[in-house]
Amino acid sequence: MTKRRLETLSFDNSYARLPELFYAKLNPSPFSEPPHLISFNPAAAELIDLDSDEAKRPEFAGLFGGSMLVPGMEPLAMLYSGHQFGVYVPQLGDGRAILLGEARNERGERWDLQLKGAGLTPFSRDGDGRAVLRSTIREYLCSEAMHGLGIPTTRALCVVGSEHKVFREQVETGAIVLRMAPSHVRFGSFEILYYRKQHEQLKVLADYVIAHHYPHLVDASDKYAQFFSEVVERTARLIAQWQVVGWAHGVMNTDNMSILGITLDYGPFGFVDDYDPGFICNHSDHNGRYAFNQQPYIGLWNLSCLAQALLPLAQKEDLKAALDRYTPLCERQYMELMRAKLGLIETKEEDASLIQDLLALMHLHHVDYTCFFRALGLFQAGTESLNEPIRDFFLDRESFDQWARRYKDRLRQEGSRDDDRLVRMNCVNPKYVLRNYLAQTAIEKAQQKDFSEIDRLLALLQNPYSDQPGMEAYAAPPPNWGKHLSVSCSS
Repeated sequence: MTKRRLETLSFDNSYARLPELFYAKLNPSPFSEPPHLISFNPAAAELIDLDSDEAKRPEFAGLFGGSMLVPGMEPLAMLYSGHQFGVYVPQLGDGRAILLGEARNERGERWDLQLKGAGLTPFSRDGDGRAVLRSTIREYLCSEAMHGLGIPTTRALCVVGSEHKVFREQVETGAIVLRMAPSHVRFGSFEILYYRKQHEQLKVLADYVIAHHYPHLVDASDKYAQFFSEVVERTARLIAQWQVVGWAHGVMNTDNMSILGITLDYGPFGFVDDYDPGFICNHSDHNGRYAFNQQPYIGLWNLSCLAQALLPLAQKEDLKAALDRYTPLCERQYMELMRAKLGLIETKEEDASLIQDLLALMHLHHVDYTCFFRALGLFQAGTESLNEPIRDFFLDRESFDQWARRYKDRLRQEGSRDDDRLVRMNCVNPKYVLRNYLAQTAIEKAQQKDFSEIDRLLALLQNPYSDQPGMEAYAAPPPNWGKHLSVSCSS
């Protein structure tokens, strides 16, 4: 692979070839104070063939801090609308994000490079177009953590900061995260054209997305229905993966739903600590619309909004048939992944009750979700062991013992070997996740100009399934102060 310098990155911007109603062309707004690099992600740099040594150049912070461009970039802010907390908002768009263009690598892959926090755009409404240091650190770390977990997501190349003052609940310093994705097109990108009755433009956008991201459908006679069907499938699988790792998005508006089925827009997210199916990670979500256990249903609701937007292009019956596949797909994927978390290989009818009864026990006894499933890999079915370390997660150990007897019988039915099962379970039950208190610790240090914790967490979370020497403290449940941190949409 040829390592590229900043000036030799291969850029295009196919989205800029679309009619101008889809976006507004504008350059990023430089910070009022000089930018500086806070953290750099070599793994993301490899996706665009960028030489990691380029991060050491002062031009790097200038380019990804919004104060300069390189040849081939055509910056723009994308137009879209969406349903926010169930209510349709006629125009949203990139209010603080600017798409620089698509960087092509030697494999022919295209990666959108988008600056989040790059200043005012025509879609900023009452906002200032800026992001603050805490929100950029959270997105930077969590998108890479999700990738480490094997969950489809945007990626993040770097965080660039400045002493530029940004006003939120208090005065904070501004920062920019460089976000990467094959596409930033959302459900809301289609909705706005449907509600404006711009059906020709709706077809243009659908043809663009199919040609670039679903090329195998280009010549299909019912390509729009098939396209929607594939979006349904990707979304169902994605949300099942969220549920299995215990992750809540926090603000699943349709403008935050990717047309590629990847995790998009990290705001008030949160990993479940003590298992609680009704976990609400966004303190602005007063009615719990986006609670953890509501996410599968919200995925269906959001897909129904997309289906409505595609009515001018596809038959209603075909769209409905695709939509009807969502719940069985999501449930089947969830069960498959949960069986793997329990180390089960075969599929049996009683597995659903085995899993649900365990989760109910975990909820009742406030058991840490991530720690418990990691520890469950050590369960001994081949002996008469009471599995003391695992039963100690529960206040009422007898209630766990009753479940454990069923689990042990289930494992013996399929001839499960303890050592083999441990290896399999450690590959699907992470030891490390980005708990909110870990992110908060990194943020507080960064606000004191110590960025080392960001880099430490980045390296840790890129390998969440592996035991990492000296990092045991990061696998522990949160301290009391870190269990109920308040996180908002502006986080």
